[in-house]
Amino acid sequence: MNFKGLIILFIVIIFGVSTKAQENVEPVFPKLGKLDTIRVASTNDNGVMIPWMQLYDVTIVAPHIFKSPAEQAAYNRLRYNVLKVIPYALFAKRRYEQLERDLVTAPEKKRQKELVKQCDKEIKDMFNREIKDLTITQGKILTKLIDREVGRTTYDIVKQTKGGFAAFSYQVIARVVGHNLKSEYNINEDRDIESIIRASGFYQ
Repeated sequence: MNFKGLIILFIVIIFGVSTKAQENVEPVFPKLGKLDTIRVASTNDNGVMIPWMQLYDVTIVAPHIFKSPAEQAAYNRLRYNVLKVIPYALFAKRRYEQLERDLVTAPEKKRQKELVKQCDKEIKDMFNREIKDLTITQGKILTKLIDREVGRTTYDIVKQTKGGFAAFSYQVIARVVGHNLKSEYNINEDRDIESIIRASGFYQ
């Protein structure tokens, strides 16, 4: 055995002994006070149990300063429209993620078509029940938010699940009424929408 191998063996032995010694040490827990009733996680640091808890990120946003009453009114309209369509974008995200999980566990083509058809029906039911009454502006915001949440445009989703011809047909119809299923979300261009979303409370 060369000198380098001997050093490595020596380190392994020391590490094994120290690890074994730590395992035999009784952990020391902090003393609980009268009001210490919240259970938290803890980490064993050389026999001393250190309690800790995860803290959520806090977003601090500067107050929006408007140059004119007209600008504030436009922002308020945008906020109303964004809050109107956020639930639909989140529904699309959850439903699409569920569809992808189901398709992975269903190798048969027949079963995959059934799952896609079921997802398509649920989306259509939501459109017929609620989304059909959205304004053109709200529809445009919704297509952007779907891209934000799912990571794919509405056009790409339709193309993957229904095929290229269906995606093309839907896009033609959407363009007639002022929509674009290929709309992408740009955090810089849509910074007002992003600030509204972050302050909305939907992600807490």
